[in-house]
Amino acid sequence: MERRIAIVTGGTSGIGKEIARGLARAGMLVGIVCRNELRAAATVEELTADVPGARVETFIGDLSVQMDVRRVAASLEERFDRLDVLVDNAGVYLLRAKVSADGYDRVIATNHLGPFLLTNLLLGLLEKGAPSRVVVVASEAHRFSDRLDVERMAEPGSYGPAGALRVYGRSKLLNILFAQELARRMEGSGVTANAVCPGFVATSLGRDVRGTERVMALFSHTPVMRTPAQGARMALRLALDEEFEGRSGGYYTSAPGAGMLPTVEALKDPELRRAVWDRSVRLVGLPAL
Repeated sequence: MERRIAIVTGGTSGIGKEIARGLARAGMLVGIVCRNELRAAATVEELTADVPGARVETFIGDLSVQMDVRRVAASLEERFDRLDVLVDNAGVYLLRAKVSADGYDRVIATNHLGPFLLTNLLLGLLEKGAPSRVVVVASEAHRFSDRLDVERMAEPGSYGPAGALRVYGRSKLLNILFAQELARRMEGSGVTANAVCPGFVATSLGRDVRGTERVMALFSHTPVMRTPAQGARMALRLALDEEFEGRSGGYYTSAPGAGMLPTVEALKDPELRRAVWDRSVRLVGLPAL
């Protein structure tokens, strides 16, 4: 039987690597989209040694750069005739504002616009693989950005530590709104889309932020901090479990206590979801959808 095919962005470390490992253990051919060729090669070596019979391939590109995203999508279309699973996992957290190659806030460009563009470019392959699944890795940090100025959502600007968290939270709110609207638009196609929060996980997400290592070390021996393997579990369930076959448009979290928190108002607003989609289409240069 031909192997099922899964693509994972940001799969060379942390949660992404554990998701890739779990998909390989499930017998899938796993394609990893990442920025660094050396880390990509090391990840392939690690996963193929750890998982007997694993097939892992890499596709190099920076999700914050739209030209790279289009090139990666073209490579995937050339390599595969369908996709069964796409996990939009790659993300960054920056303490100081940076501008992407396309002139947008780099956190928003990497965490939202890149995945938005890549997923849309791969919808044809996902439809050919139907029933297929899109899993968007979001965060409870979306609660720090309940108010959203859609027209200015990707504008670069300066921000301090509090501002950094708000911008990161905005990117995660956009992730969930994207998954919800994608689910609506793909209804009846066999392609499902769901968002997931992995919890507070010890990863390299903030490796460029001074002091992050000390914060991670402080929490690493407490019940609050989860391992990457623990953080990957819910995403793997959404990607693989029969329980989630056909279920779409959800936001799932295994973060302690998060299930008791009320849903933010932004996630109840279908007009906001459509506005975010339309604005994202314009920002990445897709035809009106």
